[in-house]
Amino acid sequence: MSESGTTRNVTGEDEVVDLCRELIRIDTSNYGDHSGPGERKAAEYVAEKLAEVGLEPQVFESHKGRTSTVARIEGEDPSRPALLIHGHTDVVPANAADWTHHPFSGEIADGMVWGRGAVDMKDMDAMTLAVVRERMRTGRKPPRDIVLAFLADEEAGGTFGARHLVDNHPDLFEGVTEAIGEVGGFSFTVNEKLRLYLVETAQKGMHWMKLTVDGTAGHGSMIHKDNAITELSEAVGRLGRHKFPVRVTKTLRHFLDELGDALGTELDPENMDETLAKLGGIAKLIGASLQNTANPTQLGAGYKVNVIPGQATAHVDGRYLPGYEEEFLADLDRILGPRVKREDVHADKALETGFDGALVDAMQTALSAEDPIARAVPYMLSAGTDAKSFADLGIRCFGFAPLKLPPELDFAGMFHGVDERVPVDALQFGVRVLDRFIDAS
Repeated sequence: MSESGTTRNVTGEDEVVDLCRELIRIDTSNYGDHSGPGERKAAEYVAEKLAEVGLEPQVFESHKGRTSTVARIEGEDPSRPALLIHGHTDVVPANAADWTHHPFSGEIADGMVWGRGAVDMKDMDAMTLAVVRERMRTGRKPPRDIVLAFLADEEAGGTFGARHLVDNHPDLFEGVTEAIGEVGGFSFTVNEKLRLYLVETAQKGMHWMKLTVDGTAGHGSMIHKDNAITELSEAVGRLGRHKFPVRVTKTLRHFLDELGDALGTELDPENMDETLAKLGGIAKLIGASLQNTANPTQLGAGYKVNVIPGQATAHVDGRYLPGYEEEFLADLDRILGPRVKREDVHADKALETGFDGALVDAMQTALSAEDPIARAVPYMLSAGTDAKSFADLGIRCFGFAPLKLPPELDFAGMFHGVDERVPVDALQFGVRVLDRFIDAS
């Protein structure tokens, strides 16, 4: 109770940390095969938080436990195109023994919330919930309709989350023309006078592939010239060591121009080693946007030490730049050679949109109001998000989950990494920015 005897209004900044912690404590580990706990508990938690403030969330289960929550907020002008704010509630698995604090504890330590999902992406889920709940409690309608989607299965390609909804319930997104989601809006401090906020306007396409070589089975003691393991190992080695050529996409060119201006130098995309060394935690993100990539991730063959197997397999995580899919696949076949059979396990498109328009202006306005030295710049995500599914509905997608981060924090390294954590004040900053962004959009 306050001094006047009335309960103080709870703000989004007040509750965002608890929302984030509570979401982290719900284990939604996605193993890619339905063996995990699923997202049902998280979807019901989100639905409850939305219903508490007067919204009418809908819960959709595409497979037992694989559950998403969607709600629509009526805007001041429903005739305007709607905005989608989407996040996923699943996370990649975590081994508690590797962590400083238990990955599903949501513990607060050193001014940060720790746990699996703290940056990917229960932080944005919590910020969105906090903003929406405060606006609903105070009766502040957004300028236009907003669709909220808290989704299952993003960490395995979105088949049982965003893709399921887009294919089976497209009416949920009627009138939506623009969207914001994860892995964008985070800061990179250049100096005391300039902080760049990287907004995701593009993302690589993917080819998750299985490679197979068939050989002749035989006894391990014999001279054997048709060994499937040998053939596949050599091919995988060539692929893993191959450096694909630098390709300057529209997004990369824009980012390099902005970064060069910030650093006071002209940047050559063919000679980025020195520049990347200056980028700290975002170097990995930017470096991967320069070229196609193909990383071997799994090998499998044989069942006994003295038996030469008749088949060997490998899995490769392939990512290609927008506009370079054909070149990428041709390079793969050339590098692997004719003996290697290549088939997709999961494939999806690349995306790229321009860094312009009213929504981009709203991002810059909201960031500058909370951080006077902020400058929004576009960048390309080397991975993929649920935006790939929503793009099929003609929705223009951006990554914008605003966080002002300490310069020393290796933000990019915490995605799917150990000791994932997000600063408390960054969550509160994100609430303020998102709230302003909604008003400006």
